[in-house]
Amino acid sequence: MSGLTFVDVCSGAGGLALGLERAGFQPRLLLDEDDDACRTLRSNRPHWNVLQADLLDFDPSEHPESYDVDLLSAGLPRVKSNATTVRAESGHEERLLKAAVYLTHAIGPRALLVENVPTLAHSDRFRDFREFARAELEHLGYQFSWFVLNAADFGVPQDRKQGVLIAIKKEWFSSFVPPTPTAANHVSVGEALGDSMRSRGWQDADRWATWAATVGPTLVGGSKKRGGADLGPSGAKKKWETLGVNAHSLGDEIPGPDFMWAPELGREGLVRLTVEQTALLQGFPADWEITGKKTARYRQVGHASPPPVGEALGRAVAEALRS
Repeated sequence: MSGLTFVDVCSGAGGLALGLERAGFQPRLLLDEDDDACRTLRSNRPHWNVLQADLLDFDPSEHPESYDVDLLSAGLPRVKSNATTVRAESGHEERLLKAAVYLTHAIGPRALLVENVPTLAHSDRFRDFREFARAELEHLGYQFSWFVLNAADFGVPQDRKQGVLIAIKKEWFSSFVPPTPTAANHVSVGEALGDSMRSRGWQDADRWATWAATVGPTLVGGSKKRGGADLGPSGAKKKWETLGVNAHSLGDEIPGPDFMWAPELGREGLVRLTVEQTALLQGFPADWEITGKKTARYRQVGHASPPPVGEALGRAVAEALRS
């Protein structure tokens, strides 16, 4: 599974790119506009070609290494699924979606992968975008498939559904099969974080891990304009509380031997997760360094595409391109 190449746009903390690397793809170029995200990418993969730029301003003619690649991948900032969302807030994300499709004109990859909210694949809210993508991609000689994956089915301890667009040139598309689940049983939050919670001698770590016996809700990073270092909206916070986690803020360090975990006391008796632990819940390896201040680091984690899902998608695309 070697020799395939890709360009990744809106790379963030590198979750999708890392998954594709595991699937045998070699990056030609990774693009993101955020300072911290670019530092994260360079810190973990110094040999990757990382460009700090806005996708809307990207000119591939200035970067010839982006031409003649097998795959263009885009784990784009998540559009707002709610139809009542203020259009001014959702407009930027939707422009990025169209920019990713337009970029296929310029660089001509054999395949395109776009990952976003699950409703992108089927909701009336995004019918116009799907029609736009259909017209553009058919004109360029691609066939395509929309589908929804849940990261929990690939060993990620989150109920995290993702809408996926895969477009492949016609001569290879008939061999594409969407990835099937790789996890026979879902990994619970307690199972994923048990070793981490024990690492500083917390005496209740095993009791907590037994309590946190299901997958967690979707991690939400928030935007630069709103959202801080917490684990998401009120509904998600309530779900985290049932797992023994105080989701209203992130911790600065893993609990030590003196930490008293007392769920009966409410929020203040619950454990708080660190940014590093949320990265584990997103499927990043323990040695993947997320750079920046706490809120910026968590934002990168919450926005990332889980690497195990990226790997499964990459392997499915690779199988089609090698057919």
